Amino acid sequence: MTTTPRAQGATVWLTGLPSAGKTTIARVLAGRLRSEGHRVEVLDGDEIRRFLSAGLGFSREDRHTNVQRIGLVAEVLARNGVLAVVPVIAPYADSREAVRKRHDASGTPYFEVHVATPVEVCSERDVKGLYARQAAGRLKGLTGVDDPYEAPVDPALVLQTQNQTPQESADAVHAVLAARGLA
Repeated sequence: MTTTPRAQGATVWLTGLPSAGKTTIARVLAGRLRSEGHRVEVLDGDEIRRFLSAGLGFSREDRHTNVQRIGLVAEVLARNGVLAVVPVIAPYADSREAVRKRHDASGTPYFEVHVATPVEVCSERDVKGLYARQAAGRLKGLTGVDDPYEAPVDPALVLQTQNQTPQESADAVHAVLAARGLA
């Protein structure tokens, strides 16, 4: 009986401010990877909050718990040959580091990508109206405005989305994966 080699999975964690472009890049990247025959799952932060993390608030502790739950799911998927693309703010460096360590412990590739869009650009995009609500005093704790965002110190890639299209950003992430034999 012969077995086919299992596809190598990995987690690509897209971190950045709200409206930075994380989900758009993730969808473009996932589409390309699927068209190449890869098994891909996008673990969108908003969807995870509605289902897996329903009931959690936005305190530091709840945000950490949310990131750890997503990190566990991503690591299990990646360990089993899926490319897990994770567009999640994950504002705290220690939370992201815990996810990285989980991946390291299982020998599963993990790539942190900083979607480094300036807050002014994110505020102009304001995809979900968060910045407008915060400016009007109807929202407190907006990451990068009145709640901290700890930018990655040593990401695998930094994307300046104000200077490139979502396709160009997705292509840059794909190039990182390809350079490591994962795409």
